[in-house]
Formats: sequence, C-alpha cells, structure tokens
Amino acid sequence: MPYDETLAERVRAVFQSEPGYTEKKMFGGICFMIGRNMALGVTGSDLMVRPGPDDFEDALMLPHARPMDFTGRPMKGFVYVGPEGIAT
Repeated sequence: MPYDETLAERVRAVFQSEPGYTEKKMFGGICFMIGRNMALGVTGSDLMVRPGPDDFEDALMLPHARPMDFTGRPMKGFVYVGPEGIAT
C-alpha cells in the first residue's frame, strides 16, 4: 500500500533538521527515525506514532487513534492516527 506523500512531507518538514534524522521504509510505509529509534511514520493515510510505554494507553483514548495492527495483531507501543485526527 502506498503511503500519503503529502503527509510524509509534512513530517519531513518538522523532523529533518533534528540531529540523527533518517528515513527508512518499514511497515508498508515510511518511518522517520531519530538516531536508531523510530519516532513516527506514515502508512497509507495514517500517521503511525510511537508514544512510549508510559503514554501508550492514554494515546489510545484520543479521538481517531487505534492500536497499530500491521501484522493482524496489535503491536504494543504503536498507535495509528487516522486522517481525521491529524491537524492541518
């Protein structure tokens, strides 16, 4: 599944000046890394966020957020945010 290039460009504009910034194709989309850690990504039209273990449950309670289930099973620590939940 192709990813939303416009959304990826928005993410790039924010993160590309961070030290250690790189991009890597993963999870059927593109992930934005800081150092060796994935910060977030874009897959299809969804934003893929890694809120961290302490904020994971709270992130799932936000509107338009759902567990990342790329493999058919939820992946703890990762949340999809649908297009309706991404501010313009």
